[in-house]
Amino acid sequence: MQPAAATCPPNLAGKATCYTGQDTNGAYYTMAVPARWNGSLVVHAHGGPDLGDSSDPSRSIDDLERWAVMVDEGYAWAASSYRRGGYGTRMAAADTENVRRLFVSEFGKPKRTYVHGQSWGGNVAAKVAETYGTRPGAYDGALLTNGVLGGGSRGYDYRVDLRVVYQYYCRNHPRPAEPQYPLWQGLRADSTLTSAGLRARLQECTGYASHPADRTALQQRNLDDILAVTQIPERSLESHLRFSTFTFRDIVSSRLGGRNPFSNQGVRYTGSHDDKALNAGVERFSADPTARRDLSYDSDLTGKVSIPVLTLHAIDDPTAFVEHEAAYRATLQGAGRDGNLVQTFTKETEHSALSDSEYANSLAALNAWVRDGHKPTPRSVAASCEAFDRSYGSGCFYDPAFHPAPYASRILPRPGGLAWPAMTAAQERAWSRIDGVGIAP
Repeated sequence: MQPAAATCPPNLAGKATCYTGQDTNGAYYTMAVPARWNGSLVVHAHGGPDLGDSSDPSRSIDDLERWAVMVDEGYAWAASSYRRGGYGTRMAAADTENVRRLFVSEFGKPKRTYVHGQSWGGNVAAKVAETYGTRPGAYDGALLTNGVLGGGSRGYDYRVDLRVVYQYYCRNHPRPAEPQYPLWQGLRADSTLTSAGLRARLQECTGYASHPADRTALQQRNLDDILAVTQIPERSLESHLRFSTFTFRDIVSSRLGGRNPFSNQGVRYTGSHDDKALNAGVERFSADPTARRDLSYDSDLTGKVSIPVLTLHAIDDPTAFVEHEAAYRATLQGAGRDGNLVQTFTKETEHSALSDSEYANSLAALNAWVRDGHKPTPRSVAASCEAFDRSYGSGCFYDPAFHPAPYASRILPRPGGLAWPAMTAAQERAWSRIDGVGIAP
């Protein structure tokens, strides 16, 4: 379907012309061309993953509204809602590349093209950079913000730990009288449990939504133990438990044919009031090697990027911990490509959105790097933000001296899980020759 003119989000009214459509794979998409177009394009990869069965036409429109600052800065915008919900990093990367091609066919080749992704979209955008960034003229640079850059085979280990530690203390997910299932499934495929039902169970066990004075002593101890062992912030506990329930079910039941990609064998849990009892009683399991391979092939990163990559990450991101950046740097170092990477960090505490001044500044710094060949530094990026803040007034919170601790300092490593990249380029090549490897679109 050719792009059709559409109403822009209110914050872009009168500033751009917007378009929507649906590609041949069924993915809805949104495009925007500013009235004062600078000739360059931002291709956006959204986060999630959303768990609906089909493409959500509103998703890319909502993201255009959220990141309208990039259009305000003169860049055209193109984003896919992906052809279906559910997990699939390579699928999302292919849909992102497809919307770039659709834009080019409709509006011509931009001067420069940048791929941007936030959260899981950061993983998708990094996969775009590796998979399509070597093609001449496709992408000139990548901007990854608050990205899940540890990849799928290790990036969710702390949620694996949450799932088993929660059940050890709470015994209500599932309850003893309900059908039992291995916790690596996240949730039974046929379960009718809702997000509201899960929140009620979490409240029942921990009182997380109550004022501390209103919690029972057992609720407070359960909450303290879960948070201490998993190192998950209290304010994001419910969202992480949702992911390790519903998204794990999607990964295992819908994408991997019921096979288990997760393991917690060899992990020693610490920080509780009784670590010996916890480690003796927590559920243990090992990954099916083919399931782990398929998840790794789909979402892990090789580090083989040939374009400039600038990252921006909130130090106190409660969802995609800042240690994901340490994993990404180690991945590029392992591939000998860390010269293509500049990482910046801010003192913000949010995951879903950062300062508009910083988004505008980051995009300008990446554009200058690509255009002039002068690699920025965290300090130079921080220094240039003030000029953009005069326009947007949302603040500049950079900490140019910050360096994240190793990934294993925050997320308990599995045996053999300390070396990066988690998937080498040689493994990727070998696995790509196996029929049916990975996750189907």
